[in-house]
Amino acid sequence: MISSGAVLGVFAVALAMVLTPGPNMMYLVSRSITQGRRAGLISLAGVAVGFLVYLVATNLGLSALFVAVPSLYLAVKLAGAAYLGWLAFQALRPGGVSVFEPAALPPDSNRRLFTMGLVTNLLNPKIAIMYLSLIPQFIDPAAGHVLAQGFLLGAVQIVVAVTVNGLIALAAGTIASFLSGRPVWLRVQRYLMGTVLGVLAVRMATDHTRPTPA
Repeated sequence: MISSGAVLGVFAVALAMVLTPGPNMMYLVSRSITQGRRAGLISLAGVAVGFLVYLVATNLGLSALFVAVPSLYLAVKLAGAAYLGWLAFQALRPGGVSVFEPAALPPDSNRRLFTMGLVTNLLNPKIAIMYLSLIPQFIDPAAGHVLAQGFLLGAVQIVVAVTVNGLIALAAGTIASFLSGRPVWLRVQRYLMGTVLGVLAVRMATDHTRPTPA
């Protein structure tokens, strides 16, 4: 039903997106460092549910709405680009901090950890653009069962994202400890993250591709 090329394509897109620092990574790392690995994994569970929400909504016709109303899609894309640009500014501005630099945060309950993980993902412009614009491009209507293709390809993205984010959450404390005594490395990581976010924001704002119906 779905080709190996489509699976590999979604795998590559999902891997590139999850390795690009963004709201999900920032939240998971901050919670893992300040409250422990268990808190990071509970937050990740909320993030995973957010992926499922996007998967279901997209395959039930949300992408078709953006095809029918291009101005709405443009507004979402520009809002996402502006948000990523703001994150880039926060990382690159004087006095900015690295995502792996420990910060004092009050401990949250399990319910709040899960909820914040969910909300962070639902408001993540990278995920919105991926589900509404990128993944549908790998669906082949000629292969039949368009809805099933959408769910299967979305499942590939979720497996990649949850696996990589889980590894990051588990390793965040170790990475933070390694970097804590190396301020130069912290600055390099911060500037690299800010630059990647800035480039992604510009590319998103100037991209002229349109969503295709799933």
